[in-house]
Amino acid sequence: MIRALALALVAVLAAPAAAQEVARAEGALLRGLDKISGRTTDLPVHVGEAVRYGRLQVRLGECRYPAGDPSSDAYAQMTITDMSENVTLFSGWMIASSPALSALDDTRYDVWVISCQS
Repeated sequence: MIRALALALVAVLAAPAAAQEVARAEGALLRGLDKISGRTTDLPVHVGEAVRYGRLQVRLGECRYPAGDPSSDAYAQMTITDMSENVTLFSGWMIASSPALSALDDTRYDVWVISCQS
């Protein structure tokens, strides 16, 4: 089931932009969770830039949302690297409404998309 959802997401993202009626934002609001302390942290990041969260570096490639409805479902292309081991932990699209569909797999930290930001 998750594989079918992931394939459907790829099909949507690969469709021409006009058919999707999507808009691109200048940045995104991400949220990080430290699973040990239970503390959440909001992480504003601009497209093409990266933020540090603990030992992670989170780089935002793009943030899209349905045109005409900026408060609706956002999805962001991100690359998350463990800087202590120089290993990419996640590279792909995350969807705000379905964070478990494409989730970061880390023992201490979790990162997900909240919204696109202009």
